[in-house]
This record gives sequence, structure tokens and C-alpha cells, in this order.
Amino acid sequence: MEQRKFKSYLTGLMPNHFHLLVYIKDTHQMTSSHLMSNKQEQPSHQMSSQLTKSIATLLRSYTRAINIQENRTGSLFKPHTKAQCLTKAESITPSYFNSPYGTYLNLSIPEREYPQLCFDYIHNNPVKANLVKNAEDWEFSSCKDYCGLRNGKLINRERAIEYSLFKRI
Repeated sequence: MEQRKFKSYLTGLMPNHFHLLVYIKDTHQMTSSHLMSNKQEQPSHQMSSQLTKSIATLLRSYTRAINIQENRTGSLFKPHTKAQCLTKAESITPSYFNSPYGTYLNLSIPEREYPQLCFDYIHNNPVKANLVKNAEDWEFSSCKDYCGLRNGKLINRERAIEYSLFKRI
């Protein structure tokens, strides 16, 4: 069985959208025969494609499960959903860029700055939307896991400790 090449940092499910922050383990873990058969596609593009396909599978599976549970049909999510840059403003360099191969982080931003921005934004989104008073009160967020209020299996606590992310919620 092939090991996943990316790991979830955190999650946030809102009434009309969701957030995922994932860590891509290795963008260069490709076989030489695979690279030779895909000469135009770089390893990072292949990883982005794999991540995109994995997210699409997640969305289809989730939609199917909810539709069965609720005895309904149809889409749960808006079509053509795109990533939104959290630092998109005239005075700030965008933290990502889109290409035909997917969405990439802008590497001119320090390695630890953007993950912290995402971590805080995702966990505080329910507070900003006036759904709860405190981030750790939102049931559908990994914030409870990082605060030690629940033992969730989808987070990467070790990586978050390494980046000192959850100390700043």
C-alpha cells in the first residue's frame, strides 16, 4: 500500500465552506520511469495533481455519504471552487499563485509565516462569523484537538509544535 505523501495539519468545517491545511511530505519522491514517461511535468506538478485528485475524491466521498444520510441527491459544494489567498491585498505580496498544474505557495514568504497565518485564520473563522465566542468552542474544527479538548486523529501535532503554531490561537 502506498503511503500518503501529504498530511493534514488542521481542518475547519463552516456552514457554507471548509478549510484544510495540508503538509506535502516530499515533492521529489517519483520513480525515474515515471519521470521519463512524463517529461513535461515536473515532480512538484505531479504532487499538486495527486493532491488535487485526493481532495476531489474526499469531496465526492463526503457528498455521497451526506446524500445517502439525508436521502438527497446533487452537489453539496459550489462548482469551480478556488483557493483564496489569505494575504491578498495591494500592499502585501500574494502568498500563492495559480498555474495550470495547481496552486503553489509563493516561496518569497518565510517558511513559517504563512502556515501561522493559515492556522490562525482557519481556527478563528467561526469566531469571525459569529458562530462561537471562542475558537476552541467550534465543534467542527481541529482547534479543540490542539487545545487538548479532544483527541482528533486528523491533525499533525508534531509538525504544529515544530512550527509553534497552536501556542498562538
